[in-house]
Amino acid sequence: MTGIQDKVIAITGASSGIGEAAALLLAGRGAKVVLGARRLERLEPLVERITKAGGEAIATRMDVRRREDVAGLVRLACEHHGRLDVLISNAGSLAVSPLDDLRVDDWEELVDTNIKGVLYGIAAALPVFRKQGFGHFINTASTAAHRIVPGQAIYAGTKFAVRAISEGLRQEAGATLRVTVISPGMTRTGFMEHVKDPELRARMEIAIPPDAIARAMAFAIEQPPDVDVGEVIVRPTAQG
Repeated sequence: MTGIQDKVIAITGASSGIGEAAALLLAGRGAKVVLGARRLERLEPLVERITKAGGEAIATRMDVRRREDVAGLVRLACEHHGRLDVLISNAGSLAVSPLDDLRVDDWEELVDTNIKGVLYGIAAALPVFRKQGFGHFINTASTAAHRIVPGQAIYAGTKFAVRAISEGLRQEAGATLRVTVISPGMTRTGFMEHVKDPELRARMEIAIPPDAIARAMAFAIEQPPDVDVGEVIVRPTAQG
């Protein structure tokens, strides 16, 4: 199946930011989106917005830190639509601080969300994709997976891990599965609320809108089955 029309696409972290933008864009292009996030109160209006515009969407409350929740999202897609074409592991966590601050709780949150959340997605969808004979993983990393700066060591480490895991998956996937890493630069998402450093917040004024990242995801999805877009880096032109 080529293009986006009628593809069944599950998205984690779909209640805001990049996930919400991806849901709107892909549903607008004819995809059947299956949305997951912790905030059901944000997902329900999104589903209503999509369906009122003529699209097709369903949603469930889930937390990527819980393996059974991620499995439930994949299961919902398969039970409702009979298959899953694409899993977008988009949910993520951001915490920025010097290592000397010893914010170990933040470190654990980053690992549980950014790394384990992607692994749980692979564990849930890979058997489905193997049985179907097709499928596409899209994992959200970051430009921090390419460049480390002070204060972002743990965050960057988790995003480096996403790239490494995704590349290993791609090499093992064979000719029928696709794996794409999307690495956003500074993007206007809810993450900015958690950035306390005034200098970093000032730098983030150059951030691009989430739909710029959603378009990169759509580009990867719409390629023919024998074309695998390995990674797309999308950042503001002003970002160093």
